[in-house]
Amino acid sequence: MAKATTDGNGTPVPQRLLAAATRLFAERGYDRTSVQEIVEAAGVTKGALYHYFGSKEDLLHEVYARVLRLQQERLDAYANADAPIERRLRDAAADVVVTTIENLDDASIFFRSMHHLSPEKNKQVRVERRRYHERFRALIEEGQKAGVFSTATPADLVVDYHFGSVHHLSTWYRPDGPLSQQEVAGHLADLLLRALRP
Repeated sequence: MAKATTDGNGTPVPQRLLAAATRLFAERGYDRTSVQEIVEAAGVTKGALYHYFGSKEDLLHEVYARVLRLQQERLDAYANADAPIERRLRDAAADVVVTTIENLDDASIFFRSMHHLSPEKNKQVRVERRRYHERFRALIEEGQKAGVFSTATPADLVVDYHFGSVHHLSTWYRPDGPLSQQEVAGHLADLLLRALRP
């Protein structure tokens, strides 16, 4: 029974399907990748894909959703930490950069292919992203109410500014480039804090 749900390395079928889909979507694009190519690359049957995901669209949604779940968990941990607001916001701002870079294929696939999602899946993604952005905004507002951050720029605009930078990482960041992911994360987090300085 275990052989049917994992490969020789013990990788469960859903992870194998996601890994194959992510690689193929990155190489060929979502619309030019067939279900047959995904299942062949994952070494499973079409029945397995439909058992775990239901459709190719569900795979696309999960490519992004798994990154967003990770980022939400980490943001919640930073937001709830016992540390000054500047530290919590900087850590959260840097972390979203690092986790985006670590999952750059997933993020770029999603932003290139988001328009392929059905209206209801698209709405679901927007709700999930909004929850993340609202939690992030709440950190900024906490610092603004405490007088630690400037209120000259509305918190919503500050959030859009930071996430605009994060969403564009896939257009320019290269692992072999002049800056490491930690350096990029530090610079963008520092820019955010400088924009909030009273």
